[in-house]
Amino acid sequence: MEDLKPVYFCMFLIIYIIIVAGNSVLIGVVYFENTLHEPMFLLLCNLAVNGLYGSSALLPALLSNLLSDSYEISLALCQTQIYAIHTYAITEFTILAAMSYDRYVAICYPLLYHTIMSKRVVKLIVFTWLYPMLAFLIVFIFTLRLQFCERTIDKVYCLNYSLVKLSCTDTTIVNIVGLLSVILYVFPQLFMIFYSYAHILRICVLSFKESKLKALQTCTPHLLAITNYSIGCLFEIAQSRFNISHLSYQSKLFLSLYFLIFPSLLNPTIYGLSIQAIRAQLFRLFSRKSGQVTNYVA
Repeated sequence: MEDLKPVYFCMFLIIYIIIVAGNSVLIGVVYFENTLHEPMFLLLCNLAVNGLYGSSALLPALLSNLLSDSYEISLALCQTQIYAIHTYAITEFTILAAMSYDRYVAICYPLLYHTIMSKRVVKLIVFTWLYPMLAFLIVFIFTLRLQFCERTIDKVYCLNYSLVKLSCTDTTIVNIVGLLSVILYVFPQLFMIFYSYAHILRICVLSFKESKLKALQTCTPHLLAITNYSIGCLFEIAQSRFNISHLSYQSKLFLSLYFLIFPSLLNPTIYGLSIQAIRAQLFRLFSRKSGQVTNYVA
């Protein structure tokens, strides 16, 4: 990245500003508009908060490195970044799984939706944050006990697997625990997503055309968010586990950053444009602002 540092810096700075602005606007609209104080929008608000958390774990450090002549990071900061990035990744998937359950209840039990979800939404939100923080901490403790002899990570950020490979001590137990932890990080969420959409699909097959269209409309933003995040995870897995040395550095950089940047960048747009209630509030907000500016100029 040496030859184009100013270009990369401006590009990542603009991306970070857009992420912060987009997710902050979404959170603000949900917070200040009483009609949006419903389980679906509260979960969406948490998705936006996690987007800010994940992008802030990556982009400020990356921007700082681009301004510096040294690309070193202390072990403590590297470990902190590892914990933040991994917990972001697990939390994102867990929130998406909770949102799929919310859509399942809304479509399969519409008359009982508010009764069921109003009692469970707070517990779901606490779980989507507490579970990833504790689940990864159990695995990360093993990494913290390692001693490191090598110094080079071939990425623009720290990941647990990349740091473990630098260890000069036996990493057999860490690798086994890491592989087993994938079950905790992925399969419960996958089960919830597939279970929810299997029942939603069954309801859609048995419903009238108007009901099918309504169900499709309410699920589309969530399916787009899941697809977008899954693509990013597949890119990261492909880069970590397969030999992609034939790709250019720019291509590898794009693959490694996708799951950290693009979900946080696109989710506000996906939900802001797809959900009519949010779209209406955003339109009302910007209409009010433009009216104030017009009055001020006049």
